[in-house]
Amino acid sequence: MMEIEKLCSPAVWAEGPVWLSEQDAVVFSDVKGNRMFRWQRNGELSLWRANSHYANGNTCDREGRVVSCEHGRRGISRTEHDGSVTLLVDKVEGKRFNSPNDVVVRSDGTIWFTDPPYGIINDDEGYAAHSQVIGCFLYCFNPDNGQLCIAASDLQRPNGLAFSPDESLLYVADMSVVDFPALGRRELRVYNVDGHMLSAGRFFCRSHARFS
Repeated sequence: MMEIEKLCSPAVWAEGPVWLSEQDAVVFSDVKGNRMFRWQRNGELSLWRANSHYANGNTCDREGRVVSCEHGRRGISRTEHDGSVTLLVDKVEGKRFNSPNDVVVRSDGTIWFTDPPYGIINDDEGYAAHSQVIGCFLYCFNPDNGQLCIAASDLQRPNGLAFSPDESLLYVADMSVVDFPALGRRELRVYNVDGHMLSAGRFFCRSHARFS
Protein backbone atom coordinates (compact mmCIF):
# COMPACT_ATOMS: atom_id res chain seq x y z
CA MET A 1 0.00 0.00 0.00
CA MET A 2 1.29 3.45 -0.93
CA GLU A 3 2.01 5.73 2.01
CA ILE A 4 1.03 9.39 2.02
CA GLU A 5 3.74 11.78 3.17
CA LYS A 6 3.01 15.26 4.47
CA LEU A 7 5.44 17.64 2.74
CA CYS A 8 4.36 21.00 4.17
CA SER A 9 1.30 22.79 5.52
CA PRO A 10 1.68 26.56 5.18
CA ALA A 11 -1.68 27.18 3.55
CA VAL A 12 -5.13 28.07 4.82
CA TRP A 13 -6.66 26.30 1.80
CA ALA A 14 -4.14 24.50 -0.44
CA GLU A 15 -5.20 23.92 -4.06
CA GLY A 16 -3.93 23.47 -7.59
CA PRO A 17 -0.47 21.87 -7.32
CA VAL A 18 1.57 21.89 -10.54
CA TRP A 19 4.99 20.27 -11.00
CA LEU A 20 7.73 22.42 -12.56
CA SER A 21 10.23 19.88 -13.86
CA GLU A 22 12.95 22.42 -14.71
CA GLN A 23 12.87 23.73 -11.14
CA ASP A 24 12.39 20.31 -9.55
CA ALA A 25 9.60 21.90 -7.55
CA VAL A 26 5.86 22.11 -7.13
CA VAL A 27 3.91 25.37 -7.05
CA PHE A 28 0.51 25.47 -5.35
CA SER A 29 -2.15 27.98 -4.35
CA ASP A 30 -3.33 29.05 -0.93
CA VAL A 31 -6.72 30.27 -2.14
CA LYS A 32 -8.03 31.80 1.08
CA GLY A 33 -4.58 33.11 1.98
CA ASN A 34 -4.36 34.92 -1.39
CA ARG A 35 -0.83 33.65 -2.05
CA MET A 36 1.14 30.86 -3.73
CA PHE A 37 3.99 28.69 -2.48
CA ARG A 38 6.82 26.68 -4.03
CA TRP A 39 8.04 23.45 -2.49
CA GLN A 40 11.35 22.03 -3.78
CA ARG A 41 12.36 18.39 -3.68
CA ASN A 42 15.11 19.21 -1.18
CA GLY A 43 12.36 20.26 1.25
CA GLU A 44 12.81 24.01 0.89
CA LEU A 45 9.54 25.96 1.04
CA SER A 46 9.22 29.53 -0.20
CA LEU A 47 6.54 32.10 -0.94
CA TRP A 48 6.12 32.11 -4.71
CA ARG A 49 3.62 34.96 -4.96
CA ALA A 50 2.43 37.21 -2.12
CA ASN A 51 -0.67 38.47 -3.94
CA SER A 52 -2.05 35.73 -6.17
CA HIS A 53 -5.43 37.37 -6.89
CA TYR A 54 -6.92 34.42 -5.01
CA ALA A 55 -5.49 31.91 -7.51
CA ASN A 56 -6.98 28.42 -7.40
CA GLY A 57 -6.16 25.78 -10.04
CA ASN A 58 -2.84 25.82 -11.89
CA THR A 59 -1.24 23.95 -14.78
CA CYS A 60 1.65 24.35 -17.22
CA ASP A 61 1.44 25.19 -20.91
CA ARG A 62 3.64 23.73 -23.65
CA GLU A 63 6.45 26.19 -22.83
CA GLY A 64 6.47 25.39 -19.12
CA ARG A 65 4.71 28.59 -18.07
CA VAL A 66 2.25 28.40 -15.17
CA VAL A 67 -1.36 29.04 -16.16
CA SER A 68 -3.63 29.93 -13.23
CA CYS A 69 -7.30 30.40 -12.44
CA GLU A 70 -7.79 33.63 -10.50
CA HIS A 71 -10.88 34.20 -8.37
CA GLY A 72 -9.91 37.80 -7.63
CA ARG A 73 -9.63 39.02 -11.22
CA ARG A 74 -12.13 36.38 -12.35
CA GLY A 75 -9.90 35.27 -15.19
CA ILE A 76 -7.06 33.10 -16.49
CA SER A 77 -3.48 34.33 -16.10
CA ARG A 78 -0.08 33.11 -17.27
CA THR A 79 3.23 33.55 -15.48
CA GLU A 80 5.90 34.34 -18.06
CA HIS A 81 9.47 33.06 -17.85
CA ASP A 82 10.64 36.46 -16.53
CA GLY A 83 8.14 36.26 -13.66
CA SER A 84 5.66 38.80 -15.03
CA VAL A 85 1.99 37.84 -15.05
CA THR A 86 -0.28 38.23 -18.08
CA LEU A 87 -4.06 38.20 -17.72
CA LEU A 88 -5.15 36.18 -20.75
CA VAL A 89 -8.94 36.27 -20.58
CA ASP A 90 -11.53 37.45 -18.05
CA LYS A 91 -14.74 37.96 -20.02
CA VAL A 92 -17.14 36.15 -22.31
CA GLU A 93 -18.94 38.48 -24.73
CA GLY A 94 -18.21 41.42 -22.45
CA LYS A 95 -19.48 39.70 -19.28
CA ARG A 96 -17.10 38.74 -16.48
CA PHE A 97 -16.61 35.08 -15.64
CA ASN A 98 -17.81 33.84 -12.26
CA SER A 99 -14.51 32.64 -10.74
CA PRO A 100 -12.43 30.22 -12.85
CA ASN A 101 -11.62 27.21 -10.69
CA ASP A 102 -9.49 24.60 -12.46
CA VAL A 103 -7.60 24.47 -15.74
CA VAL A 104 -5.84 22.13 -18.18
CA VAL A 105 -3.84 22.89 -21.32
CA ARG A 106 -4.26 20.59 -24.32
CA SER A 107 -1.32 19.64 -26.53
CA ASP A 108 -2.54 22.13 -29.18
CA GLY A 109 -2.08 24.95 -26.67
CA THR A 110 -5.76 25.58 -25.97
CA ILE A 111 -6.71 26.32 -22.37
CA TRP A 112 -9.76 24.56 -20.91
CA PHE A 113 -11.21 25.77 -17.61
CA THR A 114 -14.24 25.50 -15.35
CA ASP A 115 -16.13 28.48 -13.94
CA PRO A 116 -18.24 27.84 -10.81
CA PRO A 117 -19.23 30.76 -8.53
CA TYR A 118 -17.21 29.95 -5.39
CA GLY A 119 -14.98 33.03 -5.63
CA ILE A 120 -17.90 35.49 -5.80
CA ILE A 121 -20.20 33.97 -3.16
CA ASN A 122 -18.36 35.81 -0.36
CA ASP A 123 -15.03 37.46 0.43
CA ASP A 124 -13.32 34.32 1.76
CA GLU A 125 -11.69 33.29 -1.52
CA GLY A 126 -12.31 36.25 -3.79
CA TYR A 127 -14.66 39.21 -3.83
CA ALA A 128 -18.40 38.91 -3.30
CA ALA A 129 -20.28 39.88 -6.43
CA HIS A 130 -23.28 39.04 -8.56
CA SER A 131 -22.81 36.62 -11.45
CA GLN A 132 -22.86 38.26 -14.88
CA VAL A 133 -23.36 35.02 -16.82
CA ILE A 134 -26.36 32.72 -16.85
CA GLY A 135 -24.67 29.55 -15.67
CA CYS A 136 -21.51 27.70 -14.72
CA PHE A 137 -19.82 26.65 -17.93
CA LEU A 138 -16.69 24.91 -19.15
CA TYR A 139 -14.71 27.09 -21.57
CA CYS A 140 -12.03 26.56 -24.20
CA PHE A 141 -9.68 29.48 -24.90
CA ASN A 142 -7.07 29.75 -27.64
CA PRO A 143 -4.33 32.15 -26.48
CA ASP A 144 -2.86 32.32 -29.98
CA ASN A 145 -5.88 34.03 -31.54
CA GLY A 146 -8.02 35.01 -28.55
CA GLN A 147 -10.90 32.76 -29.54
CA LEU A 148 -13.15 31.69 -26.65
CA CYS A 149 -16.00 29.20 -26.77
CA ILE A 150 -18.36 27.54 -24.31
CA ALA A 151 -17.32 23.91 -24.64
CA ALA A 152 -19.94 22.46 -22.28
CA SER A 153 -23.05 23.92 -20.66
CA ASP A 154 -24.66 20.91 -18.97
CA LEU A 155 -22.75 21.17 -15.68
CA GLN A 156 -24.14 22.46 -12.39
CA ARG A 157 -20.91 23.22 -10.48
CA PRO A 158 -17.95 22.24 -12.70
CA ASN A 159 -14.70 21.86 -10.80
CA GLY A 160 -11.61 19.70 -11.50
CA LEU A 161 -10.96 18.44 -15.03
CA ALA A 162 -8.46 16.24 -16.86
CA PHE A 163 -7.93 14.87 -20.36
CA SER A 164 -7.45 11.19 -21.09
CA PRO A 165 -3.88 10.38 -22.27
CA ASP A 166 -4.90 10.56 -25.95
CA GLU A 167 -7.03 13.70 -25.31
CA SER A 168 -10.09 12.11 -26.89
CA LEU A 169 -11.99 12.37 -23.60
CA LEU A 170 -12.34 15.06 -20.97
CA TYR A 171 -13.32 14.15 -17.40
CA VAL A 172 -14.98 16.84 -15.27
CA ALA A 173 -16.00 16.82 -11.62
CA ASP A 174 -19.47 18.21 -10.88
CA MET A 175 -19.90 18.65 -7.13
CA SER A 176 -23.08 20.72 -6.88
CA VAL A 177 -23.98 18.61 -3.84
CA VAL A 178 -22.03 21.22 -1.87
CA ASP A 179 -24.73 23.80 -2.68
CA PHE A 180 -27.68 21.46 -3.22
CA PRO A 181 -27.43 18.60 -0.68
CA ALA A 182 -30.65 16.90 -1.81
CA LEU A 183 -30.59 17.42 -5.58
CA GLY A 184 -27.00 18.23 -6.44
CA ARG A 185 -24.45 16.03 -8.20
CA ARG A 186 -21.39 14.35 -6.68
CA GLU A 187 -19.94 12.76 -9.78
CA LEU A 188 -17.40 12.69 -12.55
CA ARG A 189 -18.79 13.30 -16.02
CA VAL A 190 -17.02 12.39 -19.26
CA TYR A 191 -17.13 14.11 -22.66
CA ASN A 192 -15.93 13.18 -26.12
CA VAL A 193 -13.65 15.90 -27.47
CA ASP A 194 -14.44 17.27 -30.93
CA GLY A 195 -12.02 20.04 -31.79
CA HIS A 196 -12.69 22.83 -29.32
CA MET A 197 -16.13 21.52 -28.40
CA LEU A 198 -17.40 18.62 -26.32
CA SER A 199 -20.17 16.11 -26.79
CA ALA A 200 -23.07 15.95 -24.35
CA GLY A 201 -21.68 14.81 -21.03
CA ARG A 202 -22.48 11.45 -19.53
CA PHE A 203 -22.16 9.99 -16.06
CA PHE A 204 -18.81 8.29 -15.41
CA CYS A 205 -18.66 7.59 -11.67
CA ARG A 206 -20.04 8.78 -8.36
CA SER A 207 -17.94 10.38 -5.64
CA HIS A 208 -18.37 9.12 -2.12
CA ALA A 209 -16.88 12.24 -0.54
CA ARG A 210 -18.95 13.75 2.24
CA PHE A 211 -19.50 17.43 2.79
CA SER A 212 -20.87 19.29 5.78
